[in-house]
Amino acid sequence: MHFNQPSGKIEDKALWLHAVSYHYVNSLDPLERLIVLAETTLTVNAGEFVAVVGPTGCGKSTLLNLCAGLIAPSSGHILVFNEPLNGINQRAGYMFQNEVLMPWFTVLENVVLGLTYRGMSPGESSTRGREWLTRVGLAASADRYPSQLSGGMRKRVALAQTLILDPDIILMDEPFSSLDIQTRQLMENELLALWEKKKSAVLFITHDLDEAIALADRVVVLSAGPATRPIGEFDVSLPRPRDVAEIRSHPDFVALHRNIWDVLRSEVLKNYQHGLSHDHEV
Repeated sequence: MHFNQPSGKIEDKALWLHAVSYHYVNSLDPLERLIVLAETTLTVNAGEFVAVVGPTGCGKSTLLNLCAGLIAPSSGHILVFNEPLNGINQRAGYMFQNEVLMPWFTVLENVVLGLTYRGMSPGESSTRGREWLTRVGLAASADRYPSQLSGGMRKRVALAQTLILDPDIILMDEPFSSLDIQTRQLMENELLALWEKKKSAVLFITHDLDEAIALADRVVVLSAGPATRPIGEFDVSLPRPRDVAEIRSHPDFVALHRNIWDVLRSEVLKNYQHGLSHDHEV
């Protein structure tokens, strides 16, 4: 395999997508390819928190699924710490938009599920599970079931379930979008506090520009679909540690929000107009 390497030390790149495209065949017309992602080149450095924003339905989740190895690129290459990604990304943990909790398992059993699949002994996995439940403020809920928890508590279980595996890369698909604003900000601050301790690479998908800036080191803007691609990258130089509520009043936050929105606004409008034209065709 021969292709250009990204600039900088290759060992510092947790994820590198080089000219990655993804398409699928139109079920109504087998000769037509529907292009979701087009010629996308993107890096996430080791220890870096990268947020991706873009219009609704532009392909953000597809990008994350490619990095997780749940789907394969139609063209291009993905490297994970300088190794080609073939199959499931074993160095990544994935936190989905909707938490994936087994309703018949207790909170503790859900948290240690990944450790169990990896063959860890019940005693050791239980100890580590209780340690993580303490970290996310759920030590007293270990023996409850998901149906007995609030939405915010279930998100904490899902966060512990992801981080207990100690992944080098954390993939997050709008994980807090279903929460009320107060609970959401608490969860965002918890995520940052946990991330600061290890500094795994994070690729965080969100439709919320405020959330992206408050959390990330860098914000990547995707174009409207179809054939989505990155059209802008913005460094976030706001000081850390951050409180996601307080940082929104920082003058640099306000200026950066304006600059990113200048790029994102036109893509949101394109997406809206595309939706209207599609509705009219129907």
